[in-house]
Amino acid sequence: MTHPFRAAIEAGDIEAAVGLLADDVVFHSPVAFKPYAGRAAVATILRTVLTVFEDFRYVREIGADGAADHALVFEARIGDKQLTGCDFIHVDADGRIDDFMVMVRPLRGVQALAEAMGSRLATS
Repeated sequence: MTHPFRAAIEAGDIEAAVGLLADDVVFHSPVAFKPYAGRAAVATILRTVLTVFEDFRYVREIGADGAADHALVFEARIGDKQLTGCDFIHVDADGRIDDFMVMVRPLRGVQALAEAMGSRLATS
């Protein structure tokens, strides 16, 4: 069974994806040392990253139905840089995502992500 967050992203429904976040969600970025806290901050990050990633697609989902933890493996491109990443999500007792960590490889992909996100978030 597909996790609702994955289904929302694959459907291009960012509002449904944001609706799955807990008010106090904590987001661990692959390019920032300090985590981001709160639905509003994480919503901004999600909306922005969807403008940065090209050819984004989930390729694997790890986690049992009803489990609190899921890993969503994805592939994407930023310009000519291909990257692979994973969204590690944890849901609380209400089924809302309360912890969201993203890891990306290889280093050139992480660098392209940091540059693209930095330039977009600096202007918003």
